[in-house]
Amino acid sequence: MTTVVEPRRGPVDPRLWRFSRSARGYLVLSVVLSVVTTAAIILSALVIGSVVAGVITDPSRRSLSDWAGLLGVLAVVVAVRVASAWLQARFGHRAATDVIAELEGDVLEAAAELPPRELDSRRAELAVVLTHGLADLRPYLAGYLPSLILAIIVPPAVIAVIWTQDPTSALIVGGTLPLIPIFMVLIGLLTRNKSNKTLATMTTLSGQLLDLLAGLPTLRALGRERGPEARVRELGDAHRRTAMSALRIAFLSSMVLELLATLCVALVAVSIGLRLVFGDMALQAGLVALILAPEVYAPIRAVGERFHAAEDGMAAARKAFEVLEISGGARVIDGLRPARLNGIIDVTSLSVAARDGMAPAGFNGVFRPGMVTVLTGLNGSGKSTVLQAILGLAAPDQGRVTVDGIEVAHLDPQWWWDHIAWLPQRPVLLPGTLRENLALTGVIPGCAGPACAATGFDEVLSSMPNGWDSVVGVGGAGLSLGQRQRLALTRVLASNRPILLLDEPTAHLDADSEAAVLDALVRCAEGGATVVVVGHRPAVLAAADLIVEVRGDVR
Repeated sequence: MTTVVEPRRGPVDPRLWRFSRSARGYLVLSVVLSVVTTAAIILSALVIGSVVAGVITDPSRRSLSDWAGLLGVLAVVVAVRVASAWLQARFGHRAATDVIAELEGDVLEAAAELPPRELDSRRAELAVVLTHGLADLRPYLAGYLPSLILAIIVPPAVIAVIWTQDPTSALIVGGTLPLIPIFMVLIGLLTRNKSNKTLATMTTLSGQLLDLLAGLPTLRALGRERGPEARVRELGDAHRRTAMSALRIAFLSSMVLELLATLCVALVAVSIGLRLVFGDMALQAGLVALILAPEVYAPIRAVGERFHAAEDGMAAARKAFEVLEISGGARVIDGLRPARLNGIIDVTSLSVAARDGMAPAGFNGVFRPGMVTVLTGLNGSGKSTVLQAILGLAAPDQGRVTVDGIEVAHLDPQWWWDHIAWLPQRPVLLPGTLRENLALTGVIPGCAGPACAATGFDEVLSSMPNGWDSVVGVGGAGLSLGQRQRLALTRVLASNRPILLLDEPTAHLDADSEAAVLDALVRCAEGGATVVVVGHRPAVLAAADLIVEVRGDVR
């Protein structure tokens, strides 16, 4: 088994700036505000050191009027620092909202463009990322990122100022400062693993719940609705244990960072105190160094404290970036639009990688107009994948798929799809009226009469209170499985497309309805359409002009 190693990325994933315009503007603003904050920290320390040292060493200047100018400067500097912090907090939360909304929209669009097999494998993962995973980016953008920028700008600038006042203190600070990042890295690596485990556990739990909700009507019909209860409880307990473990590490790491920073500042303070007692340094220089020393460690401590809150969001963001990269790499910019379509589809040595091998493996087949071709084979052999490869939704790992001698990958996708009527195993039904669902393939009810009669959907319409204006819910809620199948078949047959691809079209239909649908498909083929059907039932096989077996090489 091959282990995929995720490439190392810095504390700021560059893909965030590439995929989000709002994040780029916020990064520039954060850098500017961090520079302003750094300047305010240094100026305030210099002014405080000068005023306090002057008051202590010069008895003649101990009234407010003597220090009015410097105190006014101090007030302005403090106001600037407060305003900078306020602006950072204000725009941080606003930018976080914009970035999250932007990424959620882009990921949702990218997910819709994924190949069906890739989308199905990432379904639970995407549900977690889009429902609440990306929302965890807020602590990252509003807290961790500003602290990280301050941690990059403040320590070098402040140490340089301390060096001008007291080189000994600057050396102590410079020597002890690396201890904090070292401990942060060690703790951060452990926390990252915990965050990834938390996300993986939550993804598994969400997938289990989605599958359970989708199959609940069937489970209830079989009296097995309480069967998955123990598994769901087990997954919930696993998520709770993982989350609490991550929180324990976060609390302990905060204590470690606080202890280290306190000891480091104490070393500076003891050194300054001893040298002041023995008269080896000026009071103003000692005060400035003592005031600035904690400011060196503060942003680094803040980064360590906020890393844990931000890591969950970045773990979800990394999953989102993977989807955006896959979708971006799969987009077709231009394609061919032949003037005429004969409808001869030639599949040569088609192999597509599955989870444990190839499905299909080395498939060959030619689908011609005027014929009903049935694909049959064992479950998991890749029959549905053959249809997806013809559609251009699954890229062949080996072999090729051509239409009238042109590879499907070279065709304009929209042009190609405009010539195909596709019935997947799980037909897509949107919340809305039956009329709106029929219009997905460009069909109006007035033109769907023969198709309704062929599929038996006319009987369904007669039982609906408002006919075509009757409303269905998500996934066709309000219709039975058979009625949903009839509606989907009606869309396909009424579309009058020259190529029909149907995956288990007679599922959920009784024998009479199945015979009527197959008869309609035969008539479509006799009218010149290329009809490709995936099926196992004897009636489906009996209606075929050509039966092609699909084999997989799955270990």
